[in-house]
Amino acid sequence: MEKITEKILLEKSSQKTNKLDQIKTLNLSRMGLKSEDLPVPLLSKLCSLEQLDLSGNMLQEIPKGLVLPCLKILNCSNNDMEDVASLEALRNIEELRLEDNLYLTVNDEHKVIFMLPKLRVFNGKDISSTAHHIRHGSTEILRKRVIGLWERSFSLPDPITAQSLAAVEKSFVNAVYSQIKYGPSSLGDYTKWRLEAIAKEYLKSLTCSEEGSKVTDITPTKENETQAERRTRDLGGNSIASPLKRTRNNTDVSAEASPRKSSRLTSAAPVEASPRKSTRVLSTPQKNDPILSSPRKHARITSVDTPEGSPRKSSRLENISQKVVSKTESPEKQLRAQASLPTSRPAKCESPRKTVKDQNTAQRSKRTTADTPRKTTRVKLHVPQEPVSLQPFHVLQCHSRQDSPDDFSTQLWACAFEPPQDCSGGDTRDGCRTVATCGGETLCVIDCESGHVLKKYKVPGEEFFSLTWSTVLMSRTGGSSRPCNILAAGGKRGLVKLIHPRVNLAFGEFRASRRAISIMRFSPSNASFLFTGTYENKIFLWDIGGLDQDYNFKISKLLVLETSSTPLHLSLLPASPDTHLLSACDEGLYVFDIQLSKNTQKRNEEMEIVFPIYKKNDKKKNTYRTIDGLSFLSDDIVASKSHMQGSIYLWSWSGTRASWNGRKKETAAVVLAELQWSSTDIPYLSLGTCPGCGYVVCGDEQGRLWMYHITDTVMKNFKNGKTISATEVLEWPSPVRAGMGALEGPSINSIAMDPYLHYLVALTDKNMAVVWKRDNH
Repeated sequence: MEKITEKILLEKSSQKTNKLDQIKTLNLSRMGLKSEDLPVPLLSKLCSLEQLDLSGNMLQEIPKGLVLPCLKILNCSNNDMEDVASLEALRNIEELRLEDNLYLTVNDEHKVIFMLPKLRVFNGKDISSTAHHIRHGSTEILRKRVIGLWERSFSLPDPITAQSLAAVEKSFVNAVYSQIKYGPSSLGDYTKWRLEAIAKEYLKSLTCSEEGSKVTDITPTKENETQAERRTRDLGGNSIASPLKRTRNNTDVSAEASPRKSSRLTSAAPVEASPRKSTRVLSTPQKNDPILSSPRKHARITSVDTPEGSPRKSSRLENISQKVVSKTESPEKQLRAQASLPTSRPAKCESPRKTVKDQNTAQRSKRTTADTPRKTTRVKLHVPQEPVSLQPFHVLQCHSRQDSPDDFSTQLWACAFEPPQDCSGGDTRDGCRTVATCGGETLCVIDCESGHVLKKYKVPGEEFFSLTWSTVLMSRTGGSSRPCNILAAGGKRGLVKLIHPRVNLAFGEFRASRRAISIMRFSPSNASFLFTGTYENKIFLWDIGGLDQDYNFKISKLLVLETSSTPLHLSLLPASPDTHLLSACDEGLYVFDIQLSKNTQKRNEEMEIVFPIYKKNDKKKNTYRTIDGLSFLSDDIVASKSHMQGSIYLWSWSGTRASWNGRKKETAAVVLAELQWSSTDIPYLSLGTCPGCGYVVCGDEQGRLWMYHITDTVMKNFKNGKTISATEVLEWPSPVRAGMGALEGPSINSIAMDPYLHYLVALTDKNMAVVWKRDNH
């Protein structure tokens, strides 16, 4: 057989061209070709080739080294193929034919479907459903069994050497072969092939702490494992740049296009774009320090060795080496507040004013709100008149890198209670006690009563910034369906992970952005509608549809909302969540029309809501437009705050909307009340609301919780120029590590409360999640 030449390739192509790199379709069928007849260097010049027909030849495999980056359709039917491993290099193939290769079996078909992630048509049939099960469903089941076998029967050698690791790997793989049974016997070869790959991959992950290691799948862990067992399960390495860490340096540092504005970065060390503009830089980074290298990074340099910063807040560690050095017994339950907290109770206010007076009270009292729009309608709040009393219950350190008890730099970003429908307590009035938290590489599901981490999911190289729950319908055999609570989580990598915690399954993912995801929210009126705010300065509305019994789902993009800066919080109108979306951004608060009845898919803001604080003149720190707190307290009352404001506004949505004339983009918020808060200049400290109990809560930079019980009486007492003091300020519980002093208060990044305020969860920027419990509950 004459070797294929450039002339033959040009003749066999369907395009009239004299250049190989322009050929898109090539037919080499029925030419009697063997594998060695295919000239790899010559074929590799076909860089635009999309369709290749090699049917009717005598090929045993695809030659090694063949690179066809644009190839989407390949026909290898009626050949002598003995193995499909050689097809793995052609990872962009979408359609493949392998019929009439006598030596190929059903095991090879499963292998090729797993190896080619974009393959959707195989031997002329749509395999989307089958492929999803092979790539995700069965793989997740096998991975859990492999990990379980390791944790029951194996451990890493001590010391770790190449020889000892090889011996452990051989023993582990053999045990996996013999002890794990899954699927029909006809797929035994495929199952064995996958088990070997998963076992070796998992063992490698335990010994490889290299940054940016390949992400496999999310693996659940149990909170009550021993420290050694959890260490073997963690797949992560050192922290890497992430889009939200803030830096607080007293010295001057200039941040280059940082995604969260920094009003405190003033001098000369250039840093990479950070997904949240940071105003928190407290010490001078050295030239080679890898801080602020990603969208949310703000790392504080201290006298201790700190891991690389993250694009959100900085790790704000102030001389921790002098205050926190010892190890805790178990890095997931540790720092239990009830076991190690000082005996002092949270400080209750004798009088609301007395509780919150600080060094800036006098300065704030001078502030006038003459320009504040007056209340246009009377707002009534039907909430309990008696305030609640909360006590510190647990302090958890469950997001540590590599389960290190010395990790006080991982920042925790978002928390949300599971929807009551799926609570295990029975009566939803008892409140749901399951909360999801995220930060660093991990997402945890915690039982607030016991303090146990029920589930833990880790994705090495990721940094989670946001999560949200929804109750979707899953179809069942016979046409019925059942509701199930799922989690969506996202962060630095721009991927949305979909998780069903109840069955320990991360069942899917999709790419929502080329950049980091800053915020996520499911719609309360349509459970499959998911909003994602990104560092592209865009908000996307996705429909993930329902789930079938194999966890298949279909993603469709419904809307693209253009923002002028990074979205930090999203709120839908409680009374009409399908009409408008409020987006708190780095440079303002914007309102979007999200009605799908309109034909426009891409939309800009309908209006911008402005606040009295904007008129404050501060040329050096002009960051008052950063809205870093936003949440509805009732169907009409909204709580929000601006960076450096020193207070929280309560304003009327209906009154503000009614005052908008439609001709101008901007409209002034109709402020109903102003709540006195900390005078901190730390940005991105989120507030939370509990509409059922009439509470607004916001943490500060010292670990305190400022609680405001908003009743009709409180609203009536608001007078022009006077702020409302906190009902109570809960002091930082100061957990104590064994043999060491108490941990000083960190910044409170996020707060969540269950609907009946039985539990409150506060997340910090020092890897501590604090659970507060209501008295007599």
